[in-house]
Amino acid sequence: MRTRAIDTVGAQPRTISNMAKRATSSAAAKATPRGPRGRAGDEPPPERERPVHYEGPVLFGQEEPCAQLAHAMRSGHMHHAWILSGPQGVGKCTAALECARLLLDPEASDAQIALFKASRETRVAELIDVGAHPDLHVIAKERAEESSIRELRDRKQTNIPLDLLRELMLGGTVGDGRSFESPVWKGAYLGHGKVFIIDEAELLDLYGQNALLKTLEEPPPGTYIFLVTTQEERLLPTIRSRCQRVQFRALARDAMTAWFDRFAVAAEARAWLGAFSEGSPGTAQLAHQHALRAWSDELLPRFAGIESGRFDATLADRLGELVSEFAEGVVKKNPKASKESANRLGTRCVNLTLASRLRVQLTESAARNDVQGVSNAAMRVELIAQLEREVRSNVNLKHAFANLVAQWGS
Repeated sequence: MRTRAIDTVGAQPRTISNMAKRATSSAAAKATPRGPRGRAGDEPPPERERPVHYEGPVLFGQEEPCAQLAHAMRSGHMHHAWILSGPQGVGKCTAALECARLLLDPEASDAQIALFKASRETRVAELIDVGAHPDLHVIAKERAEESSIRELRDRKQTNIPLDLLRELMLGGTVGDGRSFESPVWKGAYLGHGKVFIIDEAELLDLYGQNALLKTLEEPPPGTYIFLVTTQEERLLPTIRSRCQRVQFRALARDAMTAWFDRFAVAAEARAWLGAFSEGSPGTAQLAHQHALRAWSDELLPRFAGIESGRFDATLADRLGELVSEFAEGVVKKNPKASKESANRLGTRCVNLTLASRLRVQLTESAARNDVQGVSNAAMRVELIAQLEREVRSNVNLKHAFANLVAQWGS
């Protein structure tokens, strides 16, 4: 499960019924003949609520990666495969979607590409807004919930298995013996290219990554693939060598302030959210959505007590309770969500809470030239990294928290 801020830009929302009256653009109509009545893209988009569009840039604080992508699109030699990497919640998937808007829209102008901001008033924009564009394929572990493969629907959403990749992108025979045509090798339905976005690409299993290699090497013309990841190192070297790479970074303070302004974040909440999120709008939204300030107010004094030599016999159990309650809430909202994935997200919330304290300790210790203080904080940073590794390896969460608490004061 991932939490991402709303990143739409442009005009005020309109009703779908009004928007649906617009005919398909003349450029799109010339690009491909109309198919049989009722096929995707011919009829008005579904009656779904369109997202709110905002004035201003699509992304805050990511001028360099946006310029890199815009330059590639304007050059006329856009590479077919891209890795967008960087911290969680800084706009990587939003950037991939904006590329899709610009690449798939025949009405996109050179000026719009240069600004990295597609129109929200075209037929293509309307289709993308309601998730009905037949040439935009977004692949994520959550897509298993709507799979036609029963085994995928019934399993927990912990990775992106090969069968899901075959169904949604590559084609081929899956575990239940059925064969799927390859969306990659089909022609673009609206005649203006195809875009595939794989979110959390590090969750592709080894079989999926190997199966993807040939397509990354020689995709059909007009096909663009974006791999969005926070852990590029988990992608095979052969995957990375076939892709252009764009690095996203945490937002500077001014960019975070602009983000707070856009979403009308209360003034009294900004200082804490800014320090906690460390330049990640997605993390700020996660903290707000799940009331992590309450976690901070409860947990940080208890960890400070351990650092002072006071044993806290119930802290490990309390960490387990917080994560368990968090995961239960996630699964209650989405019964198909993986409890393991929800536990990992809950553990990440614990780690974010502790990391906010360690950043302060490192800064203050360095300012005092306190070598021991810096060393202690660095040791605890490694404990957080170790906890993340243990959770990914399915170590019993109760044992992992007990180990964290036991070593925190050492």
